[in-house]
Amino acid sequence: MAKHGKDIEGGVQDAVDVEDAVDVQDAVEGDDAADDVSSTGVELTAPASGAPHHGFFVRLYTGTGAFDVVGKRKLWFGISGLIVLIVLASILIRGFTFGIDFEGGTKVSFPRGDATTQQVEDVFSQTLGKAPESVVVVGNGATATFQIRAETLSNADTEKLRDALFDKFQPKGEDGKPSKQVISDSAVSETWGGQITKKALIALVVFLVLVSVYIAVRYELYMALSALAALVFDLLVTAGVYSIVGFEVTPATVIGLLTILGFSLYDTVIVFDKVEENVHGFEHTTRRTFAEQANLAINQTFMRSINTSLISVLPIISLIVVAVWMLGVGTLKDLALVQLVGVVVGTYSSIFFATPLLVSLRERTELVRAHTRRVENRRRNAAAKTGGEVGASDAVEPETVGASVATAEAAPDKPAPGAKPVRPSGRPSGKRSPRR
Repeated sequence: MAKHGKDIEGGVQDAVDVEDAVDVQDAVEGDDAADDVSSTGVELTAPASGAPHHGFFVRLYTGTGAFDVVGKRKLWFGISGLIVLIVLASILIRGFTFGIDFEGGTKVSFPRGDATTQQVEDVFSQTLGKAPESVVVVGNGATATFQIRAETLSNADTEKLRDALFDKFQPKGEDGKPSKQVISDSAVSETWGGQITKKALIALVVFLVLVSVYIAVRYELYMALSALAALVFDLLVTAGVYSIVGFEVTPATVIGLLTILGFSLYDTVIVFDKVEENVHGFEHTTRRTFAEQANLAINQTFMRSINTSLISVLPIISLIVVAVWMLGVGTLKDLALVQLVGVVVGTYSSIFFATPLLVSLRERTELVRAHTRRVENRRRNAAAKTGGEVGASDAVEPETVGASVATAEAAPDKPAPGAKPVRPSGRPSGKRSPRR
């Protein structure tokens, strides 16, 4: 009786061992089946029968790889190239509208009162025999002032203009009485703007060098090259926007331009950090190609990039509202405009330019090419065994129900309840020999 009990116990143990082995194999095959996708660049196939069709915002929020950014990188490279061509053409043809701090000249300011821009221009032309470069109103309400910009005027011409403006408009001081002292003037040398430009370029070069060294040490050379390319793209596009719309380039613009470099780098590093996590040890598996892992990283950081951009844009918009409609401070307006453009462009480049460029550079290496061939060969073999094409939708949402469906379909039949245990070789297990 004891012997018979031991035999039963041994048979049950064999059955448990075999079932555990089958479960492990099912899990491995199921995971592989769930991660099977076509090579990047090929359109995704329809979801497998029984897999749920999630909405756009659900896929965006879950970040399960539903958006094929890297697979369509030729499209994004084409769009980015078109943007660069447009801004380069504008920079070369239209150029920039530099402020007085860069070109030099004389600026005259006085309270607006009831005067109009045309009246101020007429007084300037009648007094000096030439038109001013610009006449703008800064501020609103009682604090509004006229700012007249002209080429460098002599002391005599400046005094003559002040007298003419006072006689015509009678601007009032704080005591409510007409006062010539409220008409102020300032002369700016163009050499001062040249010094600002030189210092800004030095700061830019130092920043790019330090960033390159850090990313190359922290990540890898290809990531450093991609991040630098994205930074250059951001600078070029932001400068091109200023050229297209005719925004005046001031020292505040230069400061804002240097500021957006930090944001652009921050957003790019967020995506690259996730890419590094996904591709760690990728050459030892055949579940996804390098491009697919990078695309999954983009999807997983989509919401974070969007949230970061929104949080950055909202205070910038508030700054524009305060600067333009409430205070009329030109310096704040220039600083806010360049930051607004830079944040939008930086978010675009980190997702649709930097990471696809990284994938293109890495796919030129033999390690990635060989790994991609292994993945494609395994998928062709799997498709041949199943008699059909392995769908890409299983890898689109590997963490969702689609993965469990693929696992269930790929898993072989388990032993029926009450059936004799089957050894891995396929032979029924017999009675165990008595233990000695």
